[in-house]
Amino acid sequence: MALMILVNTPGNDRTTYWPLQHAQWDGWTPTDVVFPSFLWIVGVAMTLSLGRRLAAGASRMSLFLQALRRAAIIFTLGLIVYAYPNFNLSTQRLLGVLQRIAICYLIAVAIFLTTGLRGQILWIGGLMTAYWMLMTLAPVPGYGPGNLSVEGNFSHYIDRLVLGAHNYASTRTWDPEGVVSTLPAIATALFGVLAGRLLATAKSLAEKTTWMFFYGNLLIFGGIVVSAWLPINKKLWSDSFSLFMAGLDFVLLAMFLWLVDGLGYKRIVRPFVILGMNAIVVYMASELIEEVFDAVKMTSGGKLVNLHEWLYVTVFQPLASPMNASLMYAVAYVLSMFLIAWVMYRRGWFVRI
Repeated sequence: MALMILVNTPGNDRTTYWPLQHAQWDGWTPTDVVFPSFLWIVGVAMTLSLGRRLAAGASRMSLFLQALRRAAIIFTLGLIVYAYPNFNLSTQRLLGVLQRIAICYLIAVAIFLTTGLRGQILWIGGLMTAYWMLMTLAPVPGYGPGNLSVEGNFSHYIDRLVLGAHNYASTRTWDPEGVVSTLPAIATALFGVLAGRLLATAKSLAEKTTWMFFYGNLLIFGGIVVSAWLPINKKLWSDSFSLFMAGLDFVLLAMFLWLVDGLGYKRIVRPFVILGMNAIVVYMASELIEEVFDAVKMTSGGKLVNLHEWLYVTVFQPLASPMNASLMYAVAYVLSMFLIAWVMYRRGWFVRI
């Protein structure tokens, strides 16, 4: 949550350190790790929660219906994020971050409830194979099959065809959370399901962290190998991206398990735990407040600017170089979101969907 807010709200997106920017096309940066980690940890948490409830006697249909309700709410919140504050339905973005989480969560729940370990591995392989075949074999008018450029790839062709005016506003003709690229994104959530299954075993902490570290490095290696044919690319959510990022998440969780549960470093991560206790509220607040900042107009130096720019120029720009001033704004915004989460935590307010 903290890293997501940090990278989403720089003071000036033209003067931002490269690790806090998305890769322009092929390749990856630390920023590109954020979203797949959300989907991956959804798979982990979902597996642990549903596993406990199944063991307690809950029916699979009741669990799926609850997941359907939760996914519908998350999808609707995603629509609100992109509709606010103008609510222009003719160009309303239909897909996006929360929408992808909702879709991947619901499908991953359905797969988890109807398959075992082998079936889940087969689903991962099937989804990634189907995406690979579409991206390399399906022809795109004017470009042919296998073109992986911005305008010539099959995923973006389908986005133009299906979503039309309802694509991401910054691109207009394709969506980074588009239709076809949802297939390997579901696989990302299922990789989290596999990690959740490992965590739920009776193995010791040392065994769990060792196996997670091993599987993580195996997936990272697989992602690097596959990238020779389908490059690591967050905007396409390529198969190599799904493999590589899932591997990083296995390794990172193994490290945190050992540091927090093994060595007892719990106080140092407490602020992040508090942020995560009301994750959906913090995310919505961070997005909608920034929309308000962009919508409110003020005069600065005889020029009309929005509140975001006024705060950056007036408060942060005089304090440091452009790169550091932009970072300071982002850090201040993260701290303000933490304040919201901390107040809710202290008052015992926890929003559950």
